[in-house]
Amino acid sequence: MTVSGVLLVTAVVWAVSLLRSVRLRAFVYSLPLPMTLALLTTGYRVDGSHLIGVVGLNLFFVLVTVAHHRLRWPILLADLAGVVGYVALGAALLAVSVPFVPALAGTVLLWLLAALLLRRHPPPAAPAPDDPERSAPPDDPERSAPPDDPERRAAPGDRAAPLERDGDEAAGERLPALAKLALILGGAVSTGLLGQLLRGLVVTFPYAGVLVAVEVRRELPAFCRHFARNSLALVGFLTGCWLCQDLSAAAGLAAGWAGFALTAAVLHLPAYRHGNRRPERLQATGNVPQGRVGHGKRGVEA
Repeated sequence: MTVSGVLLVTAVVWAVSLLRSVRLRAFVYSLPLPMTLALLTTGYRVDGSHLIGVVGLNLFFVLVTVAHHRLRWPILLADLAGVVGYVALGAALLAVSVPFVPALAGTVLLWLLAALLLRRHPPPAAPAPDDPERSAPPDDPERSAPPDDPERRAAPGDRAAPLERDGDEAAGERLPALAKLALILGGAVSTGLLGQLLRGLVVTFPYAGVLVAVEVRRELPAFCRHFARNSLALVGFLTGCWLCQDLSAAAGLAAGWAGFALTAAVLHLPAYRHGNRRPERLQATGNVPQGRVGHGKRGVEA
């Protein structure tokens, strides 16, 4: 990876770290900026292996999520497990020629199955902050006690308050800037050495994903769900590149970004419009509709 590639990866990770919405973080990461640079610098032509690389990106985040959230591995070790899984996928495809059209059909089918599975198994709803019965069980004196209870604070061997514990974990897990830069450089060098092994999949290697997984480690399950949905836009990007790459590299990339934008619009605009839809009365008056007061007769009030 060139210096420009390292700077691009750093910019993507920095942008993700500034955002607080998991949905926006997943969308920013799904922008095919590293793919574009990799296609320009490596000279690879888009083929079916790149589509399998998109599946590998989802596999990477699934492995990191399972290792970190289910197995309680440290995030860097979980990252390593994801990289090993991606490299193993690349090694398995080393001696296989993957036609683009069958790979496209299989990738879209996998995406539809994943979307159906995620829809049928939505994430658990978080309890309301003002609902004491759901946020703390009544028979748990440790959680039901107020945070300023002197007995709880003075109890020997008692665990720290949730906010204090989260702050300690965040301070312990936050990587220094030099460590992040070293991780970026290490990933760039590793992918350079593994270029022949990964073949076309080096284009879709999670260059920024290694650090993004660290940034979103507390929200990895939700991030995986959003990225799985956005990955169809990456399929649109690769399809556009494949359709026009015989014309020129510039035409292929332009068609790829057009495919990405079109697919992302189809994915997100309906949900955006549904979220901004308001009742007609509310749109006309700008006020919240008031319920009828009284006994249902005009001029009669309670």
